[in-house]
Amino acid sequence: MATQSLAAELDDLNDVDLETRLKDAKEELFNLRFQAATGQLESHGRLRTVKRDIARIYTVVRERELGIRTAPGAQEEKA
Repeated sequence: MATQSLAAELDDLNDVDLETRLKDAKEELFNLRFQAATGQLESHGRLRTVKRDIARIYTVVRERELGIRTAPGAQEEKA
């Protein structure tokens, strides 16, 4: 259920917000990997979740490039 809400949330974001969300997720993944390497990571499931979030963001960006999805406001611009 959480994945559907995330996908719907990503659909509502414009390209700039998606890039910001991607940058934040990559920073979090870096920090989680660093914690895992130093033995400080408590929640290993969070690594998996962040990786999947990054993949979802990349998927939305690529689908917009291919015209499968449209960015919010793009339909209004075409009309």
